[in-house]
Amino acid sequence: MGRYPTIEPYDHGMLDVGDGNHIYWETSGNPDGKPAVVLHGGPGSRTSPNLRRYFDPAAYRIVLLDQRGAGRSVPPAGDHTTDMSVNTTAHLMADLERLRAHLGIERWLVWGVSWGSALGLRYAQTHPGVVSELVLTGVTTGSDPEVELLTRGLGRLFPEGHERFLAGLPADERDGNLAAAYNRLLESPDPDVRERAARSWTDWETAMIPAPPGSVARFQDPVFRLGFARTVTHYWGNGHFLGEGNDEGVILRDAHLLKGIPGTLVQGSLDPGNLLGIVWRLHHAWPDSELVVVDEAGHDAGAAGDDALVAATDTYARRGTGPGPA
Repeated sequence: MGRYPTIEPYDHGMLDVGDGNHIYWETSGNPDGKPAVVLHGGPGSRTSPNLRRYFDPAAYRIVLLDQRGAGRSVPPAGDHTTDMSVNTTAHLMADLERLRAHLGIERWLVWGVSWGSALGLRYAQTHPGVVSELVLTGVTTGSDPEVELLTRGLGRLFPEGHERFLAGLPADERDGNLAAAYNRLLESPDPDVRERAARSWTDWETAMIPAPPGSVARFQDPVFRLGFARTVTHYWGNGHFLGEGNDEGVILRDAHLLKGIPGTLVQGSLDPGNLLGIVWRLHHAWPDSELVVVDEAGHDAGAAGDDALVAATDTYARRGTGPGPA
């Protein structure tokens, strides 16, 4: 099956979302098609033209955006003077609502990858009436145990890389919240300290989650590397700003709020996050979801995952937008 051919946007812009932030957005496909919004990973990554290709351009009005501080949105997180206190999950969800209103969209399908899946889930739990379906891959829920697994637990599987990762921190910062410790370095007034911390963080990212060459290459860009590391550690070090109870998993706890919203979860069987059983627990707590496990695939579910994601959006294209959940 594969993804749809490459297409170009028919419209784009910068939306003022307050706090001095402007987010980049674009629309492609059919202006009269079923609306779908795409949420990129990270936090702090950026959108990609390839993400348009998961949708039939004749059937969908495809909305892509760069989240606060990421990609073409301004101000960039890579600028040390950018205020990160106004970059939280609540702010990102409010941005989605502003963008939806700006584009005149009543309801839209929400497609998310990695961090984008957690953001999409929380957005649907908070604004269920505006989400027609969810299509998620590389699923995470942003819980504290997931962060602990990725920053410390996987050190048992990748001991050499984790030793280097810990060595990037002062000795008295290696026993607590590692993401928060790295974030303190990334907020240092010393640019050399920030650069070393960003490189050490992204080296660990690529050591623990093998990624396609294109994903690794972006970390060679010092501007992207710094903004990405700063944003990820800002979120991971603060419980993804999901509030009290994230030590057990706020999104899993509130899975009942997804009732009535159909969803498809596409997950590689070798995704490290599966060690906690998150995606299986989410699927069983959300009866309206379908789980597609791709054998011998990791966080990037590969070609078979692409097929499953396209099959999902093709199926949902036939549903229309319909009324929201009760």
